Amino acid sequence: MGLAHAVEAVARGLSVVVVERDEHAVGASVRNFGHGCFTAQDGDALRYAMTARTAWLRLAKEAGLWIEESGTVVVARADDEYAVLEEFAAARDGQAVLLGRDRVAERVTVGPEVVGGAWLPLDVRLDPRAAVHAIAAWLAGQGVRFHWATSAQVVEPGLLTTSRGPIRAGHVIMAVGHDVDRHFPGLAERAGLRRCVLRMLRVADPHRRAVAPAVLSGFSLLRYDGFRACPSQPALRARLESERPELTGIGLNLMFTQRPDGDLIVGDTHAYAVTPEPFDDDELDRHVLAEAARLLGAGRLTVRERWRGVYASAPDPFLIADPMPGVRVVSVTSGIGMTTALGLAPEVLDGLPA
Repeated sequence: MGLAHAVEAVARGLSVVVVERDEHAVGASVRNFGHGCFTAQDGDALRYAMTARTAWLRLAKEAGLWIEESGTVVVARADDEYAVLEEFAAARDGQAVLLGRDRVAERVTVGPEVVGGAWLPLDVRLDPRAAVHAIAAWLAGQGVRFHWATSAQVVEPGLLTTSRGPIRAGHVIMAVGHDVDRHFPGLAERAGLRRCVLRMLRVADPHRRAVAPAVLSGFSLLRYDGFRACPSQPALRARLESERPELTGIGLNLMFTQRPDGDLIVGDTHAYAVTPEPFDDDELDRHVLAEAARLLGAGRLTVRERWRGVYASAPDPFLIADPMPGVRVVSVTSGIGMTTALGLAPEVLDGLPA
């Protein structure tokens, strides 16, 4: 989110300083699937996402980062999952293409339960571990000053006090993700902000096949607003909650993407708290691995890495507030920051007083 606002501010000819508390990006921006999940959004999120898609493609050329217009394949393993996809495709006028079982197999290798699916051609993939660093390097080349390993301590109109000294600015954008409560606790409480903790894994691809699209499953149909708007989605939710409560209870969004090195990023689970406990239950990983193997039609998966992701969550998916003159707090309070940030930033800056 911070870099998205820096990109937009530079395009407007503004002088920009970025303050980052770590010496390089280690947060949600590098811990995700690298999936531009534009099509499955709805409402404001869909509008931001489609604007962001254009911005991502332009930025990829300018900053030299890898991006692939490979779309998303949503795999249906039951008739009620396919019914949701039929409704979604009918509502989206070409943004979703229904696939038969054989057409799914042409794009991805999955297990025998598949009954069909859908292809979302507008979605993109990128490497999350490289993209943020490439954008920061490009911005530095555009004259943006970065203060790495620097904490923002006190913000007030016209002045940001940091661990390395004061910075004066006409406007301050506080894009601190889930840490809004560290600076403005009252604002976070009124917004109902909590932290959402994910469990994600990197595994060896059991099929050793290039997988261009992102791959979603029936569990994904429970999580994205575009699918939630489909009339038959509540029945699907009820069925999965009844048959697989151990998975819906941990907020499983069963999906995967392939990294440039061929490994798969699989996940993910969701747990919510203002202050999450630091202890991870290994049962979460076992569920993800078992269901990922089942989706892939594979045996035991080989784990390369495990990690915890954290992002902000609140009833409203976008938090935009002005706690004091010249200071704007911006947070995507759902798991779609990478998908929407480059589309949200222009509207945030449009709303700043001259």
